[in-house]
Amino acid sequence: MDADTALRRIGYVNLPAQFEEERTEIMQAVEGVFRRGDFIGGEAVGKLELELSAYLGTPHVVTLNSGTDALSLAMKALGIGPGDEVITPPNSFVASTASIVAVGATPVFADVLPDQNIDPAAVEAVVTPRTKAIMPVHLTGRMADMNPLMKIADKHSLAVIEDSAQSVGSTYDGRMSGTIGTFGCFSAHPLKNLNAAGDAGFVVTADAELAARIRRLRNHGLINRSDVSEWGTVSRLDTLQAEVLRIRLRHLPSVILRRRRNATQYRQELAGVPLFIPPCRDIEFNTFHTFVVQTDRRNELQKFLATKGIETTIHYPVPIHLQPAAAHLGHRRGAFAVTERQAEEILTLPVNQFLSEFDISYICSSIREYFA
Repeated sequence: MDADTALRRIGYVNLPAQFEEERTEIMQAVEGVFRRGDFIGGEAVGKLELELSAYLGTPHVVTLNSGTDALSLAMKALGIGPGDEVITPPNSFVASTASIVAVGATPVFADVLPDQNIDPAAVEAVVTPRTKAIMPVHLTGRMADMNPLMKIADKHSLAVIEDSAQSVGSTYDGRMSGTIGTFGCFSAHPLKNLNAAGDAGFVVTADAELAARIRRLRNHGLINRSDVSEWGTVSRLDTLQAEVLRIRLRHLPSVILRRRRNATQYRQELAGVPLFIPPCRDIEFNTFHTFVVQTDRRNELQKFLATKGIETTIHYPVPIHLQPAAAHLGHRRGAFAVTERQAEEILTLPVNQFLSEFDISYICSSIREYFA
């Protein structure tokens, strides 16, 4: 490693830079919560729900303490449980499948397309009389192909639960992520484009009754201070996190703009390099939660970039169906060929909004150097 490279480090994320950019707003908001003492159920929670509703163009938003709870409570609200099946891809973060198992249902996997999103034809092939819902995962900030998925759901009278954890602000055919299916489930984990200072999430729906049920389920099933209508859980969003998310929701359009700028620069500077970069469709608006390339020399490329001070990661190296926890489902290697091949080839490059044009050029020149 030469002296110039030794001084350069490009991180996958840059949370300290985000805090410096928002320091005054964040500290004022935090101080306000402590002065009021409204740590749970504070006014900011309701305000955030209204602001998210306006941003997404959906009538009902219920804030929760994680994206995983958003998925689980959506299924509970629909009455999905033991004996039921939910179709989902095997290449997501484990939370997608774990939420299905958590309600007692059975995850049924469908393989994915070259862009890493679920294949509608594969979904159609695994629908059974026990299927109750389809859970597409809008991976990397690109939405799944929702029109054919909704046709399948309508044909078989299935609910659609959009795992929108990585796609806040993304659109498909003019509609916002999370607003096409029965439910849209979002994570606001610190690594997301809209990020809290800890765990957080929310669920959106156009159905007032389903939203009301999730509001009960997130608070022990209480309908008032003394009466419990059904057994629930504790999944309330803290007021502190609501205040942070209100600030960051105002900044979200700028965050998305800068990430899309970085993705465009990657595409331009990596043209002709032997990498597969999924193209964007005319009907989609990709917010680039991650920027993922594919190459059969992934491991060697990742090691080379590390010597250049460039941090990369893999989303995700072991498909869910091959995880030890999924052994009871009976899948063997080879069951989902596209997912398994991608798991060996995908590499996530830094795309965060604090990268400069020079940073992206340095990463691209390093990639070109490797392939040269």
